[in-house]
Amino acid sequence: MDNIAFLELKYGNIYGGYPNFYAISEVSLLVFEPTTNRIFLESMHVGADVDIVNVFSKTNELGNTIGKVREVYNMRSRRTKPYDEEFQLNERELDQAFYFLRPGKKWVKGFFMKNFRKYRFRDIITFDGRRDIFLCEKSFVDFHGKFIQDLQKDITKETNYLFSLNKLAKVIGFSVSDTHIRSNNCQYRLHPIAAKQIVPKSAAWDAARLLMVHQEFREHHDDFLMKAALLLNKIEMTKKD
Repeated sequence: MDNIAFLELKYGNIYGGYPNFYAISEVSLLVFEPTTNRIFLESMHVGADVDIVNVFSKTNELGNTIGKVREVYNMRSRRTKPYDEEFQLNERELDQAFYFLRPGKKWVKGFFMKNFRKYRFRDIITFDGRRDIFLCEKSFVDFHGKFIQDLQKDITKETNYLFSLNKLAKVIGFSVSDTHIRSNNCQYRLHPIAAKQIVPKSAAWDAARLLMVHQEFREHHDDFLMKAALLLNKIEMTKKD
């Protein structure tokens, strides 16, 4: 039961709909086996024919956010198109979108039930994961008996700074290849099927970064804090320029 699961979601609000209603488009659960250093990666897409708004941080070479990018993403075709802030759905179109999204809850619940049975773990690590857990619970996922931990909170407590996952990926020197996932002090072999899933902007990409941040923070703590301080210094220096 020493296995640890890393949970990441992608979600967005319905394009032209309510800004505070979020639909899950993608789920990734990365299970790490510390005794063998093996990685198991399970991902799912909710294939509803609905356009949602994805928001991404545009970052510089230090991982610092320099802007937000909004794009419209169709959950079924996975194609994107430009975002128009004036766009509105009428009542009938919005009802249809909700109707198309309804089976997604069953799919998400099924995904978790299957993987809770398949892999033995108690600990689930999230990153700023309050909304992720809330959205899963709205899909009737039962986390009873699981210990959910927010890594961002733990790191903030130690550094007095709210790091984004983008900045932390720079701190730890995150990289991924067809065969391995690497950071400053760690490297783990990847199964080719897992490696194919880890592409930028995906939930699997974030889950992989989260694993490596967790390992560096827990296993190479002093080095992690030193490199985090160095990055913050560099960011401060660029502000002065």
